[in-house]
Amino acid sequence: MYLDVADAKSLPTGWSRSAQFSLAVINQLDSKHSVRKEVTHTFNSRESDWGFTSFMPLIDLYDPSKGYIVNDQCIIEAEVAVRKIVDYWNYDSKKETGYVGLKNQGATCYMNSLLQTLYHIPYFRKHDVQELNRVLCEKLEDKMKGTIVEGTIQKLFEGHHMNYIECIGVDYKSTRKESFYDLALDVKGCSDVYASFDKYVAVEMLDGDNKYQSEKYGLQDAKKGMLFIDFPPVLQLQLKRFEYDHARDIMVKINDRYEFPLQLDLDRDDGKYLSPEADRSVRNLYTLHSVLVHSGGVSGGHYYAFIRPTLSNQWYKFDDERVTKEDTKRALEEQYGGEEELPHTNPGLNMNPLKFTKYSNAYMLVYIRESDKEKIVCDLEETDINEDLKTRLRKEDEDKENKKKEKAEAHMFTTFKVARDHDLAAQIGRDMFFDLVDYEKIHPIRVLKDMPFNQVKEEFSKEFGIPVHSQRFWWWSKRQNNTYRPTRPLTQQEESYTVGQLKDAAIRMNSSELRLYLEVVQENHLTLASRTKDDILLFFKLYDPEKEELRYVGNLLLKASSKPSDIVPKLNEIAGFQPDEDIELYEEIKFEPNIMCEPVDCDVSFSLNQIADGDILCYQKRCSLDQHRHPNVSSFFEYVHNRQVVHFRLLEKPKQDDFSLELSKRSTYDDVVEKVAQHLGMDDPSKLRLTQHIPHLQQPKHQYIKYRSIDHLSDMLLLRNPNQMSDILYYEILDIPLPELQGLITLRVAFHQATPNEVLFHIIRLPKGSAYSDLIDDLKSKVKLSRSDAELRLFQVNNNKIWKVYQPTEKIDAVHDPNVPLHVEEIPEEEESAGPRDRLVHVVHFFKDNQHIQYYGVPFFFLIREGEALSDIKVRIQKKFEVPDEQFLKWKFAYVAYNRSDYLQDSDIVLSRFQQKNIYGPWEQSLGLEHSDMPTKRANQNRHSFEKPVKIYN
Repeated sequence: MYLDVADAKSLPTGWSRSAQFSLAVINQLDSKHSVRKEVTHTFNSRESDWGFTSFMPLIDLYDPSKGYIVNDQCIIEAEVAVRKIVDYWNYDSKKETGYVGLKNQGATCYMNSLLQTLYHIPYFRKHDVQELNRVLCEKLEDKMKGTIVEGTIQKLFEGHHMNYIECIGVDYKSTRKESFYDLALDVKGCSDVYASFDKYVAVEMLDGDNKYQSEKYGLQDAKKGMLFIDFPPVLQLQLKRFEYDHARDIMVKINDRYEFPLQLDLDRDDGKYLSPEADRSVRNLYTLHSVLVHSGGVSGGHYYAFIRPTLSNQWYKFDDERVTKEDTKRALEEQYGGEEELPHTNPGLNMNPLKFTKYSNAYMLVYIRESDKEKIVCDLEETDINEDLKTRLRKEDEDKENKKKEKAEAHMFTTFKVARDHDLAAQIGRDMFFDLVDYEKIHPIRVLKDMPFNQVKEEFSKEFGIPVHSQRFWWWSKRQNNTYRPTRPLTQQEESYTVGQLKDAAIRMNSSELRLYLEVVQENHLTLASRTKDDILLFFKLYDPEKEELRYVGNLLLKASSKPSDIVPKLNEIAGFQPDEDIELYEEIKFEPNIMCEPVDCDVSFSLNQIADGDILCYQKRCSLDQHRHPNVSSFFEYVHNRQVVHFRLLEKPKQDDFSLELSKRSTYDDVVEKVAQHLGMDDPSKLRLTQHIPHLQQPKHQYIKYRSIDHLSDMLLLRNPNQMSDILYYEILDIPLPELQGLITLRVAFHQATPNEVLFHIIRLPKGSAYSDLIDDLKSKVKLSRSDAELRLFQVNNNKIWKVYQPTEKIDAVHDPNVPLHVEEIPEEEESAGPRDRLVHVVHFFKDNQHIQYYGVPFFFLIREGEALSDIKVRIQKKFEVPDEQFLKWKFAYVAYNRSDYLQDSDIVLSRFQQKNIYGPWEQSLGLEHSDMPTKRANQNRHSFEKPVKIYN
């Protein structure tokens, strides 16, 4: 049965209609057995009908006793609700609702929902999730001190309650007044807000072992509780949706159904929440203003808010940038949480309803007191807006209009870039050393496409004071050796082009944009000299080996037939040298993949030196090679090209830099460790061990760098991706030289002492080819045994189960991961007297997580006697772990196999449940100890466990 769009053929191309509809075959004998199905669908030209291929069995339809056809009539009912189609791409929150959202800047939805809530308390705004809320209010309080709005935060959000302890048998009462800005209410075990308030003020009896120690009367039975002195005008309620589950050692989200009213009466039951000193004349009746929602689980999710910004009944959903109108049911009832039943698709079948947990639910509520509502939810006038803010908003509107205009006129304009000597001088020796200019740092010029280039020259003359007749523009080109140089001047014909035509010409020359170099007339000439075929334009850089500085000093238009020696006086003048200073010239040819910088023969012509337009000559004072660290241009370029600042981190502290060294990418392994050893004040560099950094994981590699296994520093910093070089290395200081260490097997051993829960870790090194018996002998010399003749057992633990037991005669695997400890325990004396039918059983610790077994802790071996009942085993287990009686009563014992548990009774003969096997593996049967008194929490189990606190710095 289908629903069809009747006028689909006459609708325009691209049409769509959205509808929620239900189709039903009515049971005329009993309407409760009518068959009804519903669905939501967006109809379009390709899907103009939609419905159900299998609606109901025909045998039921035609059976007269069923009541679907009576007197040859079948009643079919259709209910259709047409829905507005929301264009998510072009949706305009401001236009649809009058409000704007806040952009999610990367997991900031929780902050956006809170800021929207605070912003839509107009009184709060007019005067200029829990942790963020408190930190924000504290910061605002601090900023308001000494201003006319000082105290606004307290006036809006601060309330007070009284903690008391009252002795029952003597006349003694202790009270303490405290302030609050929000209240954290329990969700678990509470059906609604009122139940949470009842729990909040519930009286706790201090008696038995928990008596109250009074200063005057000593230990006394007492009542402990809390009552409210006053509530604030704006009441913020934090709902405790996230709790720590001690049994599972994890944070969990409480998705239980939790109701909250539109109106909250805290004077109910004759003011039972109020202390005797509370002002009863104040009516504590509150109206719901905001509902902050978390959608998701404990490991992540999304935050948004339902807010009533005005005194009307209209709710709005603020979901980051998107704001939509919502009804009261959506804002309240649908945020209660709990479970929801899926609708019956066939009520005629007697099936249990399908339920699913609602993971979207309220986690914070904001109520406003009725008597303060008119004052707090007040109208704002333009005069209430800060003048600086109005100026900023006007500026934003102007910028928006300008961008809109630019976009509309974009087809009329183009951009190009012009590099001048000023740009070359600003970059060379600072941001760059090779080539002439980085065009990414040149500001683009935006002009009309049809502007004649000659007019551009006029504009340059006005802006930079360069006469038109002193300007000559050059094309740039990329050479075969990947250098980028001016190649030729624009011709007179090209200068008559429009800028758009020039850009098209640049694209034809394989350039993505129009890039030009501006040559300016030299000071001793009135105009640019007319170029001949013999003229070449050369660029010059000056190197100072003493200061290790390179700078751009200008260009010269020279004759190709002239010699470099002819311009030595001119170059000395530019550099500020004596006219007869002996200088060296080098041609900068290329820098990738290797530096090529060759000396220039000053006694032959430029043309014979193969020097042409756009070439770069570097010069310096002549000096001896041993006079400076980098005595000439070539060696300086090699240094600059290969220098690398490396940040060294101690492997034990992989998140923080320890020190930095400037090295060369060509440095050998020995050079690197020698430099590090010098910095650390070590005599023997071979006692250093380095480890590479993995950039995308921001952590060290598992495998360290073997002694002299990598030739150069560049290879140490490169991983598989040649385009991704790191600048981080990790180091360790060893107690023996690395070459010697590499000839040994390093093992991390966890030794379990006879005293329960005492584990000592040892690092043991043995020659390759050693057996586990050698490890046992070495360990015995390092640990204290309970008896001198005690034997040791070695085993490997994986996923908190015993994975393998090692025999003393086995050879130690040379590739054993030193980060995975071997476990060693004393073999108890009782095992030596074990009978032939006694059994050594593998014992595990576990707890249940949604009926699934979760193992934890360190497993162990335990000898069980033939015919021994669980009750006797429990006595020995309790003695082994020294567990108090009260705590041990909570322990459960189970036979565990294949991740299934079968609980044991005290009378059970335990060995009857175990098959006779001697192989221990991950699926081996074991005796399970179920208990929740687990070890100390481990970090990073979930994002709530060890998060850093929220801070606001300005």
